Amino acid sequence: MIKILSQFPENVVAIACEGRVSRKDYNDVLVPAVSAALQRHKKIRLFYEITPQFSGIEAGAIWEDFRIGMEHLLRWERVAVVTDIEWIRHTVNVFRFLLPGKIRVFAGNEAEAAHQWIVT
Repeated sequence: MIKILSQFPENVVAIACEGRVSRKDYNDVLVPAVSAALQRHKKIRLFYEITPQFSGIEAGAIWEDFRIGMEHLLRWERVAVVTDIEWIRHTVNVFRFLLPGKIRVFAGNEAEAAHQWIVT
């Protein structure tokens, strides 16, 4: 499941992933949030938290994640990924060169630091 987080400026799409994340979650929650933010701002930021309750992601959701990132490649200003899941941290670090904006990975206990970084 993907849920939208509040307490972020309108140029930041902030989400938390918990439980099993599906392609439907991306299409129903993340895609509309990104589209709305891009209508209001030339560049946007993404706060992407993978909670301790995260239990996995479907292959279709991985594809949607990649597609959304590439579709708006030049419009991502910053991306903060908060997770303690090692394979996600590694994957983000391997593909970070694809995004022209800044991307940082934070540990779960650094969520507040990630929040501060993404809004400044």
